[in-house]
Amino acid sequence: MTTTTKQPQTRNWNWSHLQKQAAPYLFVSPFFVLFAVFGLFPIVFSLLLAFSQWDSASGLSTMHWVKPLWSNFQYVLTDPLFATVLKNTFWIAIVSGLPQHLVAIPLAYVLHTQVGRFKHFFTAAFLVPFVTSTVAIALVTTVLFSERNGAVNQLLLWLNNFVLFDPLIPDQTGEGYIQWLFEKEYTKPLVCLLIFWRYFGYNTVLYLTGLQTISNDIYEAAQVDGATRWQQFWHITLPLLRPIAYFTTIGTVVGNLNLFDEVFILFSGPPSGGEEYSAQTIGLYLYNNAFGPNQDMGAAAATSWVLFVIVLLITLITNAVFRRTADPSEA
Repeated sequence: MTTTTKQPQTRNWNWSHLQKQAAPYLFVSPFFVLFAVFGLFPIVFSLLLAFSQWDSASGLSTMHWVKPLWSNFQYVLTDPLFATVLKNTFWIAIVSGLPQHLVAIPLAYVLHTQVGRFKHFFTAAFLVPFVTSTVAIALVTTVLFSERNGAVNQLLLWLNNFVLFDPLIPDQTGEGYIQWLFEKEYTKPLVCLLIFWRYFGYNTVLYLTGLQTISNDIYEAAQVDGATRWQQFWHITLPLLRPIAYFTTIGTVVGNLNLFDEVFILFSGPPSGGEEYSAQTIGLYLYNNAFGPNQDMGAAAATSWVLFVIVLLITLITNAVFRRTADPSEA
């Protein structure tokens, strides 16, 4: 009887073997390098900057810690202007965000159930405002709502000829045109109108996509049981659209709380943000702290982290609300 002993295998660490082992890491390394440079580094640097004071024009050597360390946060949270912009941001987020979904869901349902041949045409048309440049939209809005020659004021002036619209027209003579881009009574509604027009079509397309994933068998079974159109919409469509509604709501919350482009272009000033800062948002407040006359980078970084905490809290609340309204049988 002969016995054989198992010889230990030795690895041959030649160049070819090393290439095979390193190749996967080499191929994925560009992502991690780019993420580290353009994603992770700005986050860490802004966190350090929130506890520092820095003159960006004089180089990194002028960056030093502030005393006490929470001074920048204390400055932001006690600044009366920050309270104003926080109120403006929530006002615009709610007034422009909520109607988007109240209009988008029924509109998507009508497109899904009533429109056949031209559904793709309407879908593309609704996406046009979303894919158009923010600068172009803001400039067109500026022209439409300009004080003397804007189409909106000219339309209001023409409506003066009808007695029915007399109570609705703020100016009867045409001499005192509405200053949509300056007067504080009109700045926030104008921003809300712009945000609603731009994003309700995008949300409609998302809801329409969600409706197309619902099986027709469910509706056919409901019809056999005698369910009306409204009962089908309320008890079948809305519950099954909950994942899409969660996604769109989170997107609306995060987008509206970070609102900057439209406000910056419409109300670049002076005064920045409209009369008495009536349309200034947290994003524009952050920008003015960093690149305004004070160039206080520490306060700007602190503002960004305060905004991050606000967005995180509201996102968690939204998540909890959707989880509570979920069907326990689906858990």
